[in-house]
Amino acid sequence: MTTAQMSSTRLEELLGQDADLLTHECRTIASEHLHLPGPDFVDRVWAGSDRSPQVLKNLQWLTNGSGRLRGTGYVSILPVDQGIEHSGGASFAPNPAYFDPANIVELALEGGCNAVASTVGVLGAVSRTYAHRIPFIAKLNHNEFLSYPNAYDQIRFGSVQRAWDMGAAGVGATIYFGSDESRRQIVEVAELFERAHQLGMFTVLWCYLRNADFKVDGVDYHAAADLTGQANHLGVTIQADIIKQKLPENNGGYNALNQNGGVYGKTNKLVYSELTTDNPIDLTRYQLANCYMGRAGLINSGGASSGETDLAEAVRTAVINKRAGGMGLISGRKSFQRPLAEGIALLNAIQDVYLSPEVTIA
Repeated sequence: MTTAQMSSTRLEELLGQDADLLTHECRTIASEHLHLPGPDFVDRVWAGSDRSPQVLKNLQWLTNGSGRLRGTGYVSILPVDQGIEHSGGASFAPNPAYFDPANIVELALEGGCNAVASTVGVLGAVSRTYAHRIPFIAKLNHNEFLSYPNAYDQIRFGSVQRAWDMGAAGVGATIYFGSDESRRQIVEVAELFERAHQLGMFTVLWCYLRNADFKVDGVDYHAAADLTGQANHLGVTIQADIIKQKLPENNGGYNALNQNGGVYGKTNKLVYSELTTDNPIDLTRYQLANCYMGRAGLINSGGASSGETDLAEAVRTAVINKRAGGMGLISGRKSFQRPLAEGIALLNAIQDVYLSPEVTIA
């Protein structure tokens, strides 16, 4: 048995044709070169950094003091900022109860999450009730999706001071790397993260690519391992403690953008011949390598809700992240766009992967 909730047989059943992910051997970047999650991660890795005792305390609360994964160094985070990013109707119509911020935090608590990430408005509305019970991650910028025509730019919705005043343990922000607005966003988020560290909060970067030209000959490279890896590397440069990144779907973004006479960025052929393969675990490990070999934690996102396949997709993502050396999963729509009991079960299934001694580092 992996846990009381999920047997190894059930895990293999959910993975289906991808069950070989459980036995994959990584022959690219060896695991002994990585800084892997564990109950001593704060003391072993972060304590040697320039993070203050207050930041270390909040990181310890996140990784070892909250939720079903407490004491493991792994994290399961519920993110609910989609009411701004996608609209309240698009996000909460499947389950209108989550228009109420209290129900968002209750799902995180009942679902055994290490933390809840949401807007300054959502968390501020219930901070006196919940900020001492579960780590808050206050998301400070968003892409509002009401201006016509729709545009894509992360703008500030709140301040670091406001997050600290409401009792947040950490702050989060998004950068659209590769976009025309990315240079401004990098500067803004770097300043936000510096101030957050000064006040004692940890930092989480939603580290995304956005540029229409990242689609080449019908292939979308927004989740390419080489491009997302470099985005991660920029993210940890501005001192993100944790990187939130999409699971890699392919590789060779640099090569595609440089074909047909194009000139874009720089890469090395060894990235493709020695540091990666087509296996998603190896591609995710390259993402992690760009997080200072795991000194900054890598959490992958659960993605949009697909309906009946959500559980299998979430478990697959968790297996890939854990076996690559990642720190956990951040899953929102798959859990809150369904009845409470089903959302809790999905979050618990994700956590079961990180609790399972049979799901090892590749």
